[in-house]
Amino acid sequence: MKVLDLQCPHDHRFEGWFASTDDFESQQSRKLVQCPICGASEVSRLPSAPRLNLSGVAEPKAPAGVREMQAQMMRALREVLEKTENVGDRFAEEARRIHYNEAPARNIRGVTTPEDARALVEEGIEVMPLPVPAALKEPLQ
Repeated sequence: MKVLDLQCPHDHRFEGWFASTDDFESQQSRKLVQCPICGASEVSRLPSAPRLNLSGVAEPKAPAGVREMQAQMMRALREVLEKTENVGDRFAEEARRIHYNEAPARNIRGVTTPEDARALVEEGIEVMPLPVPAALKEPLQ
């Protein structure tokens, strides 16, 4: 198994696991490799050093920064996805039903137009846009 360091055009860095370098190149040419943060399929391989197991040597601590913030964002998004019901393109309709006590109160997520979102806010229904990376739109494991 090859672990490759990858990067998208938006400077999101991540690891990809492949059976071989040829497997990575094959998947990349078919646009199957995508950034887990933004879903971009224009992914490039970064130079990486082999990892050595040197017992007794402390690993350098990763600097707090962009990678940590991305990881925190992904964890928070996963938590939101786990604790909400996906109502898909029925979001505006279901939000109104909940607001007007026509459906049980619960946390929902879905898709709506900007115009419908504004109309919900004007009705006093709280909504929040939540950009979800393509990688999180798949079933959670």
